[in-house]
Amino acid sequence: MIASQGVPRVGIVVIGRNEGERLARALRSVDPGTNTVVYVDSGSSDGSLMLAEQLGAQVASLDLSRPFSAGRARNLGFSVALQGGRELEFVQFIDGDCELDHRWIAEASAFLTAHPDVAVVCGRRRERFPDRSPYNKLCDMEWNTPVGEALASGGDFLVRTKAFQDVGGFADHMIAGEEPEMCARLRAAGWKIWRIDAEMTLHDANILRWTQWWRRCVRSGYAHAAIARLHGNGPDKLKKRETLSVIVWGGLLPAFILAASIFNPIFLGAFLLYPAQILRLTLKAPERDGALLFATSVVLGKFAEFVGVCKFAAARLAGRHDTLIEYK
Repeated sequence: MIASQGVPRVGIVVIGRNEGERLARALRSVDPGTNTVVYVDSGSSDGSLMLAEQLGAQVASLDLSRPFSAGRARNLGFSVALQGGRELEFVQFIDGDCELDHRWIAEASAFLTAHPDVAVVCGRRRERFPDRSPYNKLCDMEWNTPVGEALASGGDFLVRTKAFQDVGGFADHMIAGEEPEMCARLRAAGWKIWRIDAEMTLHDANILRWTQWWRRCVRSGYAHAAIARLHGNGPDKLKKRETLSVIVWGGLLPAFILAASIFNPIFLGAFLLYPAQILRLTLKAPERDGALLFATSVVLGKFAEFVGVCKFAAARLAGRHDTLIEYK
């Protein structure tokens, strides 16, 4: 976008793979006619690159000789957006299955301009079809985070170009949790992360089967462990508590109960701790609508998240980098 009358220069980076019509909605929402828009593709086979070109975006393909990740794709898109000497004050990242609210860029840019100590600003991401499945509804509830200063953002956010460059962008090796990991480095460098009370994106999660939900939880557990290893001993002890909770509820406690029941079946009654925890979280929820569903997902999701923690630990011990954990 050409700067005039104090309007900041904004670049937009869209990433995706085989998103089809979702990608078309994403690119139409960012208006390639007035913004610098880059689409980074990660091995699509559905004609996404051609579609992006037709809709006016610059296109780039991720080198698939290395395991790809969302962080690598966003870093590449950021570099392409600044090619040719473009001077961009801010860059908006958006996933290819999302649609940007038409008011967002103006509101988010104004906030960053007015708050020079803030590096990243995000808003309300909503699920496009929350009633299509309980898993979609869970996504919408998960994204409804408090307004104000935050520890991290999700995959859609507006970032100050200088701040992004100062910390070296995303960690290429992170296959999950790359956003909170980068935000941790930004905060360590003195920047702030903020969520404002504004509509940002519509997201099409399209989680219709429990197996998809399970894989998404596995990815969450992997992300918890990866972030805790890097930043768990920092001032915020980032994801350390979450990782310990997953290990206890998803691994140690059920293992102990099963082992003890070998000697006395009465110990199987300890599994009642899980419905008791669901009830506790349901009653604790500030909003009752969907509270039972959310609490059930949190508790039962610990088992899948434990798989993710173990997957991360196994990769570390073997000295290898895992590939993406995808649920679509």
